[in-house]
Parts: sequence; C-alpha cells; structure tokens
Amino acid sequence: MSSTPAGRDQAFPDRPVRVIDPFGAAGGVDVIARALASRLAAVWGQPVIVENHPGAGSTAAPALVARASPDGYTLLINTSAQAYSAARASGLPYHPLRDFVPVAALTTQPYVLAASAQSGITTIGELVAAASGRPGQIRFASAGTGTGTHLAVATLNRDLGIAAVHTPPAATDAITDVIASTAAGHAAYAMLPIPPAAAWLRDGRLVALGVSTARRSRLLPDVPPLAEAGVTGFDFPIWYGIWAPAHTPAGIVGTLARDIADTLATAELSDWLTRHDADPMLMSPAEFGAFVEGEAERAAVLLPASSAQRRQISATPAESR
Repeated sequence: MSSTPAGRDQAFPDRPVRVIDPFGAAGGVDVIARALASRLAAVWGQPVIVENHPGAGSTAAPALVARASPDGYTLLINTSAQAYSAARASGLPYHPLRDFVPVAALTTQPYVLAASAQSGITTIGELVAAASGRPGQIRFASAGTGTGTHLAVATLNRDLGIAAVHTPPAATDAITDVIASTAAGHAAYAMLPIPPAAAWLRDGRLVALGVSTARRSRLLPDVPPLAEAGVTGFDFPIWYGIWAPAHTPAGIVGTLARDIADTLATAELSDWLTRHDADPMLMSPAEFGAFVEGEAERAAVLLPASSAQRRQISATPAESR
C-alpha cells in the first residue's frame, strides 16, 4: 500500500518551478518568496526560481500566471491585492478569482502608517489636522489601486473622515519606489510593509504613526497599534498567499499545499518569519479560497465598483492552456 498522502502527486515536481512576484525586488513579497523558495528547492531537489514582474498596478504578474500552463510549474505569490483586485476585475485581462486556484496561505504582517518627515506630521491627530486644513488636497501613496497599501489607507481615511488624493505609482509597483517617493515628500503619508520601510524610519526620512494590526510589530516595538493611537478598532494586516492557474490538477495542488505548509512549520523558517515580523497562516486550500472570497467582498465596499457590479463581471477565464 502506498504511503503517499491522499491528494498528493508523487511525480511532482520533476523540473524547475517558477514563482512570479507582482512587485519589485527587495519588497515584502520578494523577501518572503525567496525565503520560501530556497527551502522548497531543498525539499523538492529542483530549483524554485522567483521572478519579479512588476507593472500595471501589480496586475502584470497575475496576468502572466493566469495564462500559464496549469501544471504547477508556474505559481503566483501575491499579497491581499490578489483578492482586492476582484473588485475591479472588469478592467483586467483575467479574473482574480476564477482564473486561479488557491494553493496556500502563507503569512500575515502589520503595515506601518508612515508620514514623510517633510510633511511635519508626527501623530494621527496631526494627520487629521493637516487633512482638515487642506480638504481633498493632502496626498497618500500606494503600490497601486486595489493593493493592500491602497485599501489600508482607504479604510483609515474612512474611519478618520479624511478626504485625500490617492497617488498610485506612475511607472513602477516596486514598494521601494513608493517608500522613496513618500520620503521625498511627493505624498504626505502611506501604509507600508515594515521590513523595507524600517531603514527609512530609522534615519528619520519617514515617521511612524502606528502599525495596522492589533498587535505591536516585533520590528517596531515602540510604535503603537493604530487602534491605540486614535483609530478605534483599526486592524488591517497585509497577508501573502500562493495561487496556481485555474484547472491545475488537484493532486499537484495538494502536493504544493502540503509541502508549503510543512516548510512553514519548520523551526528554521518559523524563526526566520518571527525575525521578519511575520506570522504563519494555517489554512487548507479550501479554507484559503473562502478567506480570499471574503477579502474580495471587503474590497468591494471600499473601491468604487459595487458588489453587484463585480458579480456581473463577464471576464473570460484565461484560455491559453
């Protein structure tokens, strides 16, 4: 009798696996992707290659994966932006839910709400005052419309009654460029992944106003949660996951899900995640799929497209199988 777990493809993988990242090098997604890839390569005895494909508001990489062969050898790693983009799917060359199969939830982390030092804003109260003094003029940056960095600030602005101008990136989705642009004063504030923003906070070019989760950040222990800094009940983490193209065989999805979960549970990677302020998300593919759908509904409330409009989307599933 075979000892292979049910739902596992014994032959997979027998060649290199590509992991496509929608953002630039050195961002939060890239760091986690490479940490996971190196350890999966050791498990599989095959190269696991992380490729950065920024562009089009972080939708260039999903578009590539949606059209890849559904064989498990081309995977998407993405943030919560994958779910949130479903609220504007009518403008995309793929459908963020229908053209993918959820494989594995990875980790969750806090964002930091950071103000440009040039803005003179150092507290939530000062942010509200600055916005009130210039209604509809103060600017915030993000990695693109519908990304977590966008919707986290949209939620904050709603909760605080701030009218602000969203300034998504003009030419790149690299979070390092968003950080640099905010530090240079092109935007007054932004919600940023903490690891790539930490150096900018340490040297004073950015000022931390609070972290986006109920727990404090292990990397910024002196920065209070926004819920304690004046934004009652605020809790908006960034999360990461892995997707495969739709129609990927269940056995391959099962293999990927089990091996990723086992890798996340190793002491080595668990310690690495703790050092990088990340907490593992323990979900089956089915649980992850339900979670993603719930997050898509959350985004529909915040983005201009309504839930009803999103349900009427007629995007054709990618056909280049």
